[in-house]
Amino acid sequence: MIELPNGHRLEYVAASGALAFDGRGWWWEWPLRWCGLLDPSKFAIVIKTVTRRPRRGNLRWSRPWEVVRLLKGGVVNAIGLTNPGIAWWCRTVGTQVPKRSYRLIGSIYGESPEEIAEMASMLDTVPLVAVEVNCSCPNVGARAVSQTEAILAAMEGARQATQHPLIAKLSVAHDYCAIARGLQGKVSAIAINSVPWAMACQGAESPLAQFGGGGVSGRAAQLYTWRMLQELVDVTSIPVIGPSVWTYEDIGRLRRLGARAISFGSIFLRYPWRPTAYVRREQREHSCARMRG
Repeated sequence: MIELPNGHRLEYVAASGALAFDGRGWWWEWPLRWCGLLDPSKFAIVIKTVTRRPRRGNLRWSRPWEVVRLLKGGVVNAIGLTNPGIAWWCRTVGTQVPKRSYRLIGSIYGESPEEIAEMASMLDTVPLVAVEVNCSCPNVGARAVSQTEAILAAMEGARQATQHPLIAKLSVAHDYCAIARGLQGKVSAIAINSVPWAMACQGAESPLAQFGGGGVSGRAAQLYTWRMLQELVDVTSIPVIGPSVWTYEDIGRLRRLGARAISFGSIFLRYPWRPTAYVRREQREHSCARMRG
């Protein structure tokens, strides 16, 4: 479990976009929420990443399947940060946060350290659990903020701009150990993003090649994301959120690797009821163990 400076705790996290912009889930997930198979209250929910201005990205709501493909044991997506912009989010979702019981984590992506600091400031009055700075979207091409020094500058700017605890979302494509050393004492946690197709499936053509290849997540990404987790645990005391859960047993494996919290991402796309079932099962098993003890 991760203890945040503001008193919130992170144990189970719904990764960015898994439950839409507001934590209630996408429209196709609502029936599961209504019947209790999907319980957002079990998670700290990272909103779908927003940018300073509206971004068209690759997703077309009339044809969402064009930018997502199911893999054996995972998902590849090339959504490309499609979103209506942070001003829209603050106006339509942020104002409603105090009225809802869901625990939300903001997620922002910027083109420069200055833009990230501005966005972090815009979220400062919203009662969030934390703010995630997405430094690593695999679907938007190379950006200045993907470089080590720029990431450190962006996180420092965000830290000065908001009172919220910060989460740095990094990629296997980063020099993540150097970044983690530079972020020591400045962020409350590190999250791990999906793996660029070219790294996860070397030599194979992506079914989303027309969009740049996309990012691979789920079991298909574990070789890379779990190795990254282990290396981060070795070089920094910053808590790391364990990614790429696909089976219930993965939760235990991540904890043994050193993960301090567990993140559920692409499994929501394939089996949106399973994260809730996994959390309930682990909580039930822990309760039974305490009773026996």
